[in-house]
Amino acid sequence: MSKPRVLMIITLDTKAEEARFVRQTLEANGVDVIHLDASIRSQVDDKAEIQPAEVAAAAGKTLQEVRDLKHEGKCQAVMIEGAVKCAQALHARTPISGVIGVGGSMGTALGTVVMQSFPYGMPKVMVSTMASGFTRPFVGAKDIVMFNPVCDIAGLNSITRDVFRNAAIATASMARGYSPVREESRPLVAMGTLSTIDRCTVRVRKALEQHGYEVMVFHTLGTGGMALDQLVKERDVAAVVDTSVVEHNDFLNDGLCSAGPDRSKAALEKGIPVVFAPGNADFMVAGPIEMARQQFPGKRYHMHNHALTAVRTEADELRKLARHLGGLIREARGPVSFFVPLKGFSNHDSPEGHLHDPSLCPVFAQAIRAELPAGVEVREFDCHINDEAFADAIVEQVLKVTHDKVAKVAA
Repeated sequence: MSKPRVLMIITLDTKAEEARFVRQTLEANGVDVIHLDASIRSQVDDKAEIQPAEVAAAAGKTLQEVRDLKHEGKCQAVMIEGAVKCAQALHARTPISGVIGVGGSMGTALGTVVMQSFPYGMPKVMVSTMASGFTRPFVGAKDIVMFNPVCDIAGLNSITRDVFRNAAIATASMARGYSPVREESRPLVAMGTLSTIDRCTVRVRKALEQHGYEVMVFHTLGTGGMALDQLVKERDVAAVVDTSVVEHNDFLNDGLCSAGPDRSKAALEKGIPVVFAPGNADFMVAGPIEMARQQFPGKRYHMHNHALTAVRTEADELRKLARHLGGLIREARGPVSFFVPLKGFSNHDSPEGHLHDPSLCPVFAQAIRAELPAGVEVREFDCHINDEAFADAIVEQVLKVTHDKVAKVAA
């Protein structure tokens, strides 16, 4: 039986000693290693299976042409493009079972972009000096594990040797247990949430599971929504229940949980049925309370914890949110419905909450009706988003819009 294969991404022009150690540890733990070296300095080792010249060629340049750019960012962009192409070509020829990288900021940027090109579930381990407190640009929406080497990556010492060993052993162990994801026969529903609409989310999820669906719930704090959209691009998703719009609010108002301007586009452009609701539209997310007061002066605030503050949206922000969502939905290629609860959009926006304002839900309802195209079903409910009746209506709608897909699976 052949051993699993692990792609190792370490530049030999600056990290040859570390590369040898990681490779030896991987091989000692039962995996074969394919080393991708994206070095661009003039002197490089020639022992890697995928050498720098091959990486540059995959991006349409010679290695000397890359060096002649004399700009680290431009050089890096070429080598990233080539590294992704080389890694994917390798995987197509003989599938790999994991990826490990070691690097500083440059090596981390390259290694993690390669990792992000591989599917969920494949082991992805990055040992990086950026691992302590600055991981979002590198992890993104993928399941990448980052190890903090503590010291700079400058040779081996009693700390880094243990970190490299642990990372290599972890990668090898995961690779030996890895098998490509096999999609379930159950129709898949992707759903966004925060704890502030958890009662709604849990009821919808459990009901759909009882009807034979697989439900994946994503925590909509920025990367969660990005992961939901990435899943939609990669997998056969029957429907999306987009009931937490805080990432849209934060994009529009510079909050902490923005998922960018393309949030929700994946399902709309792919023609997947989407059920929207304005869950968490009642607030934006800011940092500690004093920072929140500086960023959003004169607002109403709720200190969620010492690090996060919910800032109440007012009529202008809700209208702006409606315009933004309406603009996205007008480009939809599949069925879209929008359900609006008129008695509150989250726990905070309830009689028991700290930001409740019953006058504002109708403002959003009127605004979204004005922004949505005629083909979108808009329904208003005289209840709170966390009431059972609202969750049950969402379930009913999902069953309705996925009936044909479910029938095909059953057949």
